[in-house]
Amino acid sequence: MGTYKIPSKALLFTGILYSNEHYYLKSLELLSGHLGEIAMYSPPIAWDFSDYYRDELGENIIRRFVFFKNLTGQEELSEIKILSNRIEELLSTGNRRNINLDPGYLTPAKIVLASTKDYCHRIYLRDGIYAEVTLIFKKNRFVPHLNTFKDYQDERYINIFMSARRLLNVIVRQT
Repeated sequence: MGTYKIPSKALLFTGILYSNEHYYLKSLELLSGHLGEIAMYSPPIAWDFSDYYRDELGENIIRRFVFFKNLTGQEELSEIKILSNRIEELLSTGNRRNINLDPGYLTPAKIVLASTKDYCHRIYLRDGIYAEVTLIFKKNRFVPHLNTFKDYQDERYINIFMSARRLLNVIVRQT
């Protein structure tokens, strides 16, 4: 019989899609107000993987990732996704989002994203929120999972998450 133990804390991050810098900056203000100091920002990456968000977010969509200094309990992901949805609503105009916030967490072994949509590879957490393992750490790098979104398979994203994994190690050593 196995014995249970509380999982280690994780490095919280949010993937942000936007085309208007104002909404990006406002989302950072709101996210950090709730989740604490941002420890690392990714460079902007043109998001041209599909037309899915164009009607809402507009042309020339950018993806950025922000990683938070305060480590979080993995069980908090559903609450954080609900918070990010509220921020999206707050920054919406009319019935149109101006920003897309995708929270997740990083552990030494995996990248986990939150979602409001059920699918075969997602596990229900609570309050209408699901989680999916998006990248797994194997042979000294993050690699895509079976249903990983195309953009998360991009080498630029993987390099960002490798840097964030090193950041997690530094934060853990400091605590």
